[in-house]
Order: sequence, then structure tokens, then C-alpha cells
Amino acid sequence: MRIIFAGTPQFSADHLQALLDQGQHQVVAVYTQPDRRSGRGKKLQASPVKKIAEQANIPVLQPLTLKDEDALQALAQLNADVMIVAAYGLLLPQAALDTPKFGCINIHASLLPRWRGAAPIERAIIAGDPISGITIMQMAIGLDTGDMLFKSSCDITDDETGDSLRSKMTALGIPLLFKTLSTIDAQTLAPEPQNDSDSNYAVKIDKKEALINWHESAEHINRKIRAFTSAMGCHTFLNDQRIRIIKALPMPSSNKAIAGSVIAINKKTITVQCHNSCLEISMVQIPGAKAMDIASLLNGRPDFFNLGDCFSSPIESEQ
Repeated sequence: MRIIFAGTPQFSADHLQALLDQGQHQVVAVYTQPDRRSGRGKKLQASPVKKIAEQANIPVLQPLTLKDEDALQALAQLNADVMIVAAYGLLLPQAALDTPKFGCINIHASLLPRWRGAAPIERAIIAGDPISGITIMQMAIGLDTGDMLFKSSCDITDDETGDSLRSKMTALGIPLLFKTLSTIDAQTLAPEPQNDSDSNYAVKIDKKEALINWHESAEHINRKIRAFTSAMGCHTFLNDQRIRIIKALPMPSSNKAIAGSVIAINKKTITVQCHNSCLEISMVQIPGAKAMDIASLLNGRPDFFNLGDCFSSPIESEQ
């Protein structure tokens, strides 16, 4: 089949690469978000999907919208059988959804109808969900409301991170995509409507969420730390220094110390009071340094943390 692929981040790029490696279909064009400025030099950076497409000499289109006539005409001229969408980042109007012969399918990183929206991986971890997975759906005009084609699930472990769950999703998504394309080609799909009453929304992650609120429970804080990982690390402040928390464990606590206070220090961890619990921190990143475990930090700077130190929290900063 003639395929258009639309996606932007590494999750999408991994699926595109697998599709190219399989070689059973012709990817006639790739759609991805416009290049963005990033890094210290703020240089324009191509998306992971664009880089793979260029390496494979596939035409790349980066429209700001798919709603105008020129964009729709360019899409139609590709004469595609199906369009695969995976974390593209642009809404597709009905005219675009109707353009390919068999419409558009979406690789969504949740078990729909749970966690429709932009951040299903992070929201599943933060919510403490025990299970998630991949849904491939026939796209409709609503946000992730289309009929489901295939689903595959995986466990979310107690130490799951956004990165590790994303890797699991990729491992599930690739064979499920191949299965979907074979079924489309054979015209034997059996779409299943979603139950809207079971749906909820994975709201896009706001950078403000990465600032730790020590008045929350240690369990909730730890879920955020794990969910955001490399994408947007959770952080706090100590003496006006930004400290990124990389790895921690929630622990019970009967201590009545102020939330954010350092209540224990040993060779491998520091323990910080939270709401009715505490967080045992084993890895951090301090300004001007790479991520390191607490043992390495205290070995070189034994007085960096002291009992009674208090990390800042949004509640204190608002007062």
C-alpha cells in the first residue's frame, strides 16, 4: 500500500523506522512538525521523524496547518491508501481524514477510551494505573474518539518511568501496526466503537508540574519523578539552587517536620518530609553537574545537604 506517515518525536520515529525496515509498503511522504529551536545555541533542530525520512530519501512536509486548501491539495496528490498518525502534534480536519483511500489510523499510547489526549504515558504513571498499552484506532474528528481496531496491553511496574513505559509501548505498537496494515490491505477490519462514558483525558504536561510540591504525598511526588524522567525532570530549590530529583522512593513517616525538610541523611540517601510520608532520594542533579547518586555527591561535597535544610515548595513561594 501507499502510505503517508505523520509523527514527530522518537516514539513516532521508531515506528517509521520499523515500517521502512519491514519493506512491505511504500511510504510516499512524511508529515512532521516544523523544525524547532532547542539546545544551548537555540539552533533549528529537525524532529526525529524528519531525520529518518531524510535518510531514506522520503519527501518531508511540515505544514503549520492541514486546514487550508493548498495543504489539502498536496495531501490528495500523494494518492495514499492510508495515513498513519503517531504523536504528530497537529489536528487533522475531516477533509484530511477522508483523503486517503482507507482513511487515517492513529497509534495511541493508552488503552482507549482511557487517557485520550496528549500525554497518556505520563498521566497513566502519575495516576498509579497498574496497566496501560497501545490502541490503534480509525481516526475521527473528535480527540482520540475513533473506532478501535486493535489493542495490546502491558503492566506498569512500581518503578516504571516515562522512558521505560514508552519503550514498552513501542515494542507493542510496531507489531500491532503491521497487523493493522495487513488487515486493512485484506479489507477485513472489525472496528469497535469506544464507550465515551469510560473516557478521561490526558491533559498536556505543563512545565509548572515539574516543580515539586512537598505538601503532596511522597507516593504522588515519586510518580511524577518517574513519569517525567528525561522529558522534563522534576525539580526543587535549595538556597536558590535548582536541584533535579532523578530517583527516589516513597516511605512512611511519623515525623512532624515541615514539608520539604531534610529529616535524615546517610551515605546513600537523603530523606525529605512530605505530606504524611517522606521521600528517600538516591539520585539528583545539581547546577553545573551531571546526574549523580547521593553517595557520590556527599563524597565530594559532604556538607551540600544538612539536617533541617528545607526545599522550597510552590505553597511557600506563593506566600
